[in-house]
Amino acid sequence: MTTSDYLLISRGQWDDTASPQDVQDAIDRFYTWYERGLAEGVLKPGSRLENRGKRVTRDGITDGPFAEAKELVGGYWFIVAESLEDAARIASENPCLAFGLTLEIRPLEAARAGAEDVTNETPAAWRSRGG
Repeated sequence: MTTSDYLLISRGQWDDTASPQDVQDAIDRFYTWYERGLAEGVLKPGSRLENRGKRVTRDGITDGPFAEAKELVGGYWFIVAESLEDAARIASENPCLAFGLTLEIRPLEAARAGAEDVTNETPAAWRSRGG
């Protein structure tokens, strides 16, 4: 049975209708789920993210983050699973989903970035490969 690592990205904001007690309960249940997943070996450590940062581009450095509030990344964790479907099943048990947060699961590429020769590749070809 071969497993792979998947990145779990938490996005969004809490529902406007969720009370502070609802949110705190979901957070408490999240940490119970998270600690159990670590103990079972289906989760690896990750972290919540602060709501501040910097954006670095070829034009310079500016304050951020810059995503719309509904798309804001709030944290990341790692899932160890046999398939993307299995990783999604594990993520679906996250208690925070009940109050408006969404989760994105992405497989980690096994190949080293840059291992392919992309020097003559067009941006459209690169995007079609998932870049």
